[in-house]
Amino acid sequence: MMRGVTLLALARAAVAETLDGPQVQVPSEPWLAEPGACFVTLRKGGELRGCIGSIEAHRSLGEDLVQNARNAAHNDPRFSPLQRNELDLVRFEVSLLTPLERLEVHSREEALEKLRPGVDGLLLQWGTHRGVFIPKMWQQLPKPEEFLGFLLRKAGLPSKEWRSGTRLWRFSAQDWAEPELRN
Repeated sequence: MMRGVTLLALARAAVAETLDGPQVQVPSEPWLAEPGACFVTLRKGGELRGCIGSIEAHRSLGEDLVQNARNAAHNDPRFSPLQRNELDLVRFEVSLLTPLERLEVHSREEALEKLRPGVDGLLLQWGTHRGVFIPKMWQQLPKPEEFLGFLLRKAGLPSKEWRSGTRLWRFSAQDWAEPELRN
């Protein structure tokens, strides 16, 4: 529980600093200095307002969180940069990812058989095409066929087709979210 409180506070502070808030200080918790991968999601009025993350650990968790929070607020290409007057209106969510596990699959049917609905996040790759869904996407796409189809589409591939050479990895995540905002 304390990790979630720390991660959410750090994500909010990192974004606030970019909007003329106080300088962010990463707490000196040893687990924040270890390599880690996370996604930071911003929601405004219950709707997505930004989501950026790392699929694999390539820097300390503290640094990954700070950079992903800032990028979710200001560099998600689907949204305009977050403005100062929006900060109190957004709700932060953090997903801490486990390491990737390669799934040996050679067909769409094999992929569907190995999926664990509600548990698995997926990284799908075919050539230069890539798509990622964190486990929370199961809330919006609860059927495995639908989940995989939308992931293929996100990767820029046909949603009903499985191409030879498609690779799949799974991961799980621990999620924390700020409480719902009250009007």
